[in-house]
Amino acid sequence: MGQRAPKARHGRLEERRLWALADPEVNAYLGWPHLAQICRLERRRQQVRRGQIVQTEHEVSYAVTSATPERADATMLLRTIRGHWGIENRTHYVRDVTFDEDRSQLRSGAAPQAFAASKNLAIALLRRRGWANIATALRCYAGRPARAVALLASAGVTW
Repeated sequence: MGQRAPKARHGRLEERRLWALADPEVNAYLGWPHLAQICRLERRRQQVRRGQIVQTEHEVSYAVTSATPERADATMLLRTIRGHWGIENRTHYVRDVTFDEDRSQLRSGAAPQAFAASKNLAIALLRRRGWANIATALRCYAGRPARAVALLASAGVTW
């Protein structure tokens, strides 16, 4: 069992525990050819204000992986899962806040997917250029359309 000690961040205490089971008989029973481990992840978050716990959340989720215990023990799997959600949250936060995606009126046809892909491309190109703050980068390129076109051209994007 891998375990991470509670950490206080953003007014929250978080504790995560992960149990990993690597049993070849389970794999044979389920019939999944690349299944190596089954994981149970337990998260406990406590909201803290002025040193007092005001709210506690408890959540359990499950995961499967093809990584063997030799390649990824419970501690490594816990770190990997946490890292995955960090990447997900970083992209979705930018799309929600910077691009104000939640208020978009695009609802039909291929337009919502096309615009989401365009926003993801813009975020990826700007991050590759070293921009940490996407909102600042967008303001910079908004006033310099030739630079924006050069950014697209330098990425190997063909029209």
